[in-house]
Amino acid sequence: MKILLVNPNMTRAMTDRLAEVARGVAAPGTEILPLTAERGFPYISSRAEAQIAGALALEMIAPRAGEVDAVVIAAFGDPGLDAARELFDLPVTGMAEASMLTACQLGRRFGVVTFAPWLKPWYHASVRDLGLEARFAGLRSAEDIDGPVSDVATNMRDILLRLARRMAAEDEADAVIFGGAPLAGLAAELADDLPCVAIDPISAAVTQAEALVRLAPKGANRGACARPPAKPSEGLDPALAAWIAHSP
Repeated sequence: MKILLVNPNMTRAMTDRLAEVARGVAAPGTEILPLTAERGFPYISSRAEAQIAGALALEMIAPRAGEVDAVVIAAFGDPGLDAARELFDLPVTGMAEASMLTACQLGRRFGVVTFAPWLKPWYHASVRDLGLEARFAGLRSAEDIDGPVSDVATNMRDILLRLARRMAAEDEADAVIFGGAPLAGLAAELADDLPCVAIDPISAAVTQAEALVRLAPKGANRGACARPPAKPSEGLDPALAAWIAHSP
């Protein structure tokens, strides 16, 4: 099985960490193929940036969709996820959706802990769009970033641990998601120090992608996710334009 891990951020070190964690949870025989955006943003941190990154994610997937069994969009908030499911006939998972659905299987209420307050509106929107408000215990974040974004899992480890403990104790969260691509792998490191289940988004997305390849190899290709009629376009990436025109 081949899984394309698409990071629509431009930070290659982040992709490397995501791929490392993904390979650690993938089943034997699953190949993780990481890909980093070549333009856009070093780190996506708003809904506006996510809209742009979503289009970039589609461009990244299009020339490789016929070569892989599934795609993971490796940015919390899942830029381009719905569009990718609609356009490509293979399973596509995203870190936010996968981790939240996993959390609902591991407890009645889940919360999200992240490293920057400006991420909260975007992450709240992800919960709302999934219709999970009734299961949502809330979102806690640090007041500001300590050091480069790529280092927050190390530099802010103790802060994030305290936030997760407070979420379990005060918000009654049975499961806590460590939201944000730079936090990949942190849940496993902190799991033994928490009174709740710790969930790693990239791990959830990869394991769900593997399951979907077995359950529905063509992905979500019916109903609301049916591929739109062929349409010509101008000025788009050639591979993406070919997919939209049904001519790859």
